[in-house]
Amino acid sequence: MQSRRRKQAVMAGVAVVATSVALAACSSSSSTSSASTGATASSGASSSSSASTSTASGTIKAAGSTFQTNFQQTAISAFKSVDPNVTVDYDPVGSGTGRADLYSNTVLLAGSDSPVPSKEASKVPAGKTILYFPVQIGPIAMAYNLPGVTGLKLDATTLAGIFQGTIKTWNDPAIKALNPGVSLPSTSITLAVRSDSSGTTANFSQYLVDAAGSAWKLGTSSTISWPSTAHAGDGGSAVAQIVKSTTGAIGYVDFSTASAAGLSAASIKNSAGDYVAPSSASAAAAATHVTPKADLTFATADEPGATSYPIAYQSWDLVYSVQPNATDVALLKAYLGYLLSSAGQALLTPLNLAPLPASIDSAAVAQLSKITS
Repeated sequence: MQSRRRKQAVMAGVAVVATSVALAACSSSSSTSSASTGATASSGASSSSSASTSTASGTIKAAGSTFQTNFQQTAISAFKSVDPNVTVDYDPVGSGTGRADLYSNTVLLAGSDSPVPSKEASKVPAGKTILYFPVQIGPIAMAYNLPGVTGLKLDATTLAGIFQGTIKTWNDPAIKALNPGVSLPSTSITLAVRSDSSGTTANFSQYLVDAAGSAWKLGTSSTISWPSTAHAGDGGSAVAQIVKSTTGAIGYVDFSTASAAGLSAASIKNSAGDYVAPSSASAAAAATHVTPKADLTFATADEPGATSYPIAYQSWDLVYSVQPNATDVALLKAYLGYLLSSAGQALLTPLNLAPLPASIDSAAVAQLSKITS
């Protein structure tokens, strides 16, 4: 597996659970050959309505989605009061690296904002089946830095032009047409994009494929060949920092991170023709229209509804259906059960994220029984 920098466990600007998460990480047991440690135990998985203490004991090594960082930090801290004998060590290295860590069996759990891409299917070890546990919904914010400009409105076609580099200044006629009466500067547009393999990139580019159609030329993937003038950051917090420090910048970043950084975010025209701002409520509205596949994969972008935010997305925790021992089964059922419980899901809205629709949450809880040894 290629080398890469590991991000700090605590994002800049998010101090909700910094101390408790750091303590939990420091208490993690070391392991050179497996992704968990601890005594063999039976699981008491949480239900969708409550979280109950299990008899699990040990450490879950996890890595992946930066979109999940705020939720994972908060949930890890809260979970300690439910299951004090379980330590969760979540490393926010991006969805692509998290999946790679799962393939190499260096983690028990990978956070990913996208299902396993077809080009990665061969990397899944032979005989292994991946289970997808959706854990959160949220908006991808179009965060921007334009002093004096509030209430910016954008649509899919204009976003396509901006992120392809064909719309170069903020007073471009295409942007002005969407914002009548707003004094837009002639400032050059600086793109803030992800440099790492990112589920946020995959979902944002998929939205442009779906909503902008032929106007979008760069396709969809977890990595995109952006214009050479783009400023790239490793992780969502890095993109947010580029936007915050650069007048004229615009970047795609999960709304939880954008909000923590104090960034402005544009309202985006949805498929119903309404301009909707990113929020927990508008992402939840989009998710109500989702019908998941049998494996609980789905996409939340460009959903119908007047109140639906069009660039909403989702994130899963990926685990193998068959674990090497009963201890790992117990650990995963305990922690995933907590994330899917009413107590776990209640943590999302204060973080500017959105809980799962009840039907999807219930299906994910039922799927816990598929984790075996």
